Amino acid sequence: MPDMQSILMIMWLVLLIVFAASEAVTVGLTSIWFAAGALFALIAALLGGPLWVQITLFLAVSLLCLAAVRPLAKKHLNDKVEPTNADRVIGAQAQVTEDIDNVHGKGAVVVRGMTWSARSQDGGPISAGTMVRVLRIEGVKVFVEPIAAPVPTGESGNW
Repeated sequence: MPDMQSILMIMWLVLLIVFAASEAVTVGLTSIWFAAGALFALIAALLGGPLWVQITLFLAVSLLCLAAVRPLAKKHLNDKVEPTNADRVIGAQAQVTEDIDNVHGKGAVVVRGMTWSARSQDGGPISAGTMVRVLRIEGVKVFVEPIAAPVPTGESGNW
């Protein structure tokens, strides 16, 4: 039967591996501090230190690493959420290029040079040429509301 010191060394080694593996999987600086603490506690166990020294080292090193490194790491990690191209469409003005008819499931708009399937926010029809504002996106469809009367298309003044 192994002695208490061997059990403690195995425990600290297992904790070190678990915390390091957890950090490798998450890559978010969530458990690296505890891996460092477990390493120091393992060293103390290898040198024959009593359990209270091992636990104290584990807690002190973990907290020290957390307090010292986390603010620096957080500053250099990119945690800003960049809007996607789709997010940038919300609130933009668009021109209806195909009559919008929710009942028949048709309609299209051009927003910032891209054509989107479109539906009316209030369910009413919107004529081609009307300027609209994009209110939201569901899947590949934008939901719009009119902001101006239709503009003529072509030279003959057709709508």
